[in-house]
Amino acid sequence: MRMKKKKKSFPKKPALVLTAAALLLVGSTVGSTRAALTYYSENYSAQMNMQSIGVSLLENDKVVSSRDYVSNNEWKGTSEGTLLTNLLGKDETFTPGKKYNEAISVKNSGTIDTFVRVIITKSWQNEKGNKNTNLSPDLIELNFLTDNGWQVANAQSTKERTVLYYTKAVAAGDTTPALSDTLRINPSIASDVTKHVTESEKGKTITYTYKYDGYTFHVDAEVDAVQTHNAKDAIKSAWGVDVNVSDDETTMSLQ
Repeated sequence: MRMKKKKKSFPKKPALVLTAAALLLVGSTVGSTRAALTYYSENYSAQMNMQSIGVSLLENDKVVSSRDYVSNNEWKGTSEGTLLTNLLGKDETFTPGKKYNEAISVKNSGTIDTFVRVIITKSWQNEKGNKNTNLSPDLIELNFLTDNGWQVANAQSTKERTVLYYTKAVAAGDTTPALSDTLRINPSIASDVTKHVTESEKGKTITYTYKYDGYTFHVDAEVDAVQTHNAKDAIKSAWGVDVNVSDDETTMSLQ
């Protein structure tokens, strides 16, 4: 929700960043899930209707986190949210290759129509939270749905990051279709094993090390919303991309 700064500006507005991670140990249960909701701020132009903006992130039809403007630079909504908390049943073992329900959508919890963008980032991290770029984010498979109004911006996406735009204006109170439906970890991680042989007076010792053992997979979802009024300029200023917007400002497409 960013717009170009002009002479007159309203107070700062946040965009949502929701991150979640689940610990994956090959052949074991998911050891933990965690998430954090943070905000970053920018100035918007005088055209922004502050009293009306709001956005919520939904997972499997349940609100994970939301942020709605109230007044006087005050916001309401959850300050933290957690993804993947219901990924497994009680005492269920996480199974690489199995598809788990993970439907992510966005609700316009404000009172004006908006266009929305979601950035999904995938990574593997060790117990200290450091990313291991030698481990493939492609093995974290979030199945995206693009036949329902969501569009992947391939030019803006990488192996770690997928940028999606909902091409229709989201009316106040409405929710987008899900941009994804399932999450799975590619079963090839279980076969990525290194064999170690050591010799001593007692003979040979053979050990096997799983490349991904002890790492956590992280799925971050960043949600941005821009008002539909003057949407072409607003999107260019907020997101730095050129789009085509219909005359009635109800649909958009990437150039």
